[in-house]
Amino acid sequence: MARPKSEMPRDSFANVRLTTEERGEIEATAHSLNLKSISEYVRHLHKLHVRSIQQNRGFYEVEPQAMHSADRLRSFHKTKLGQIYLGDSLDFLHSRSSEKSVDLIMTSPPFGLVRKKTYGNEDAEEYCNWFRPFAEGFKRVLKDSGSLVIDIGGAWKPGMPTRSLYHFELLIMLCREYGFHLCQEHFCWNPSKLPTPAEWVNIRRVRVKDAINCVWWLSTTPWPKASNRRILAPYSESMLDLLKNGYTAKIRPSGHDISDKFQRNNGGAVPPNLLAVANTESNGRYQDYCRENNLEIHPARFPAKLPEYFIRMLTNSGDTILDPFAGSCVTGMVAENLRRKWICIELSESYLRGAIGRFTGPLNGAVEKGVQYAINTPCALPIDEATAPLAEDGGKTRPAKKSYGSAAGTKRGAEPKSLGGIGSLKV
Repeated sequence: MARPKSEMPRDSFANVRLTTEERGEIEATAHSLNLKSISEYVRHLHKLHVRSIQQNRGFYEVEPQAMHSADRLRSFHKTKLGQIYLGDSLDFLHSRSSEKSVDLIMTSPPFGLVRKKTYGNEDAEEYCNWFRPFAEGFKRVLKDSGSLVIDIGGAWKPGMPTRSLYHFELLIMLCREYGFHLCQEHFCWNPSKLPTPAEWVNIRRVRVKDAINCVWWLSTTPWPKASNRRILAPYSESMLDLLKNGYTAKIRPSGHDISDKFQRNNGGAVPPNLLAVANTESNGRYQDYCRENNLEIHPARFPAKLPEYFIRMLTNSGDTILDPFAGSCVTGMVAENLRRKWICIELSESYLRGAIGRFTGPLNGAVEKGVQYAINTPCALPIDEATAPLAEDGGKTRPAKKSYGSAAGTKRGAEPKSLGGIGSLKV
């Protein structure tokens, strides 16, 4: 999603006279809130004050509606079940007609990555402040039985092998300030993810590859409609054997009472909250359409299996699905396939031109074929610790490059040696 230029640039200045002690205290407070400057701290206090006035005096609904209008949204594409809009999703979220109209918000907002991407990201430190008007709108449009599902990736702090907390801060903000309930956290594992960040994983070797996104499933009440019977997974071989040959009911060492009801065949296993979904599609209807028409391919598409999982579990046929950060409209495509009504809103017209390719040609009902992935148990390979010493300074010092020539016992053109215990990974 392209980030628009600001219509209100900060080109006005105000002088505030402070003592040295006052300045130090304010800067320390700003730093504790992850704010970069006194200016950001003042704007932060102003936003808190305005929001407090709105909530205490009943202006909460009035001001956003005065600022936004659904009339500014442009209809870009329409199907039998859904519609794509070009424009700012806040115009929909704060319109009068949209209140309590949505059964599921399924979205992947721009991540708070430190390194800017072409599709537009908010700085991690500013992410919560940027997200607040969307949070207000989400709560307005969701039905009491509806859910909000946010797929959000993590971020590394600049130049350090430590993580930003922005996505956890967002979750806490949504629950504490806007009254959302955390139904359950999910973790979307990409089995095909490259070992990144390369500096910490491949070069200094002090971290493991970052291969999951957090997925927050929230609702405005503790009791949104849901059924895990719609997303059952195949039984394992051991469970199939148990169903066939029986099981002796008993209390396990953990204290769990495994009764004879454990032998009941329910048609499949309840899946865990770890979702294994590889995001590897390089050829498909969407990509082919973009290439044939010389259109920009969205660089951060989430895999169709992710919205399919939540749409099946949390909505009925005919329910309304909203994606306010639609990108290439994966959510809309899946909702159309599953016979749900849907609304996709996106700021970037170039991405929407390509998104139309998702709705050309016949619908096929099923979104993607299921693929099984295996997770290795920890420490599955034998390791000689002498060949893999710890980085005593935590990786602060970058290792010197190794040379593989005749002096090292490797002939020119021969395959370099692998690091101990890493198998096929070569350096």
